Amino acid sequence: MSLSELMEKLGKTIFEAPFDAMTAPTDAPELAEIRLAVLEQILKKGQRAAGKIVFPYNLVRICIRGVSDDESAFLKSDFLKGYFEQEIRRSLERSNYRFPADLEVEFRATGELPDVKEEWLRVETESRPSREPAPVPTRRTARLTVVRGTATAPEILLSKERINIGRTAEVYRAQGPSRRNDLAFTEETEINATVSREHAHILYCKDTGEYRLYNDRWHGQGKNGAGSCGLWIFREGLSRPVHRDARGVRLRPGDEIQLGRAIVKFQMK
Repeated sequence: MSLSELMEKLGKTIFEAPFDAMTAPTDAPELAEIRLAVLEQILKKGQRAAGKIVFPYNLVRICIRGVSDDESAFLKSDFLKGYFEQEIRRSLERSNYRFPADLEVEFRATGELPDVKEEWLRVETESRPSREPAPVPTRRTARLTVVRGTATAPEILLSKERINIGRTAEVYRAQGPSRRNDLAFTEETEINATVSREHAHILYCKDTGEYRLYNDRWHGQGKNGAGSCGLWIFREGLSRPVHRDARGVRLRPGDEIQLGRAIVKFQMK
């Protein structure tokens, strides 16, 4: 079987087989052959240390010769890389080898044909410096300033991970207390009456340093089945609705948040 035919069959087998299969599919002997050859070379590179067998390398490079450009792209795909990383980790665990948690696999393919006594598949190992974890973004100071309406405070700092906004300070349901609003439009005014008891909340995302706005309103459906979302963002002279969903909307400095007819401004330093 040519390498081209092998790659085609491997591609079909991998994408049709369950990703967490413990062994190579029985209908792909070529894949099993590559897998076993790689794992055999991996286990031979183990070293004894303090009565344990250690695989000290965090990079496994699988080198294959006689590969076309199309086949090379397939070999370097994330799916195939993930498949072999999974198989190598499982093999090392079953053999009670200790190995780095950041173990990775990469493929290196070349169009050069192997010499008579040269293997077409070779496994290289390397110890790379551990990657530094991505730095956690520094939290920037953010605040909400009331522009229209009368709230419990003219301005609040967003110092918690979640800030609730609504008409009443405390929200109760039949089962008991539901939530507490950090910014509440409690006075009986025409503008405040357009704010729902549970109108919106803002979440701070530690991983990205973003503040995101979410719609919490329960509202009736209009004639078109959509209903009024009751929450908008005004940005650079244009408005956009913030519908009730799991994604929310990222806030930017200077955004004006309209809750019914009340407005608060989001500012960040």
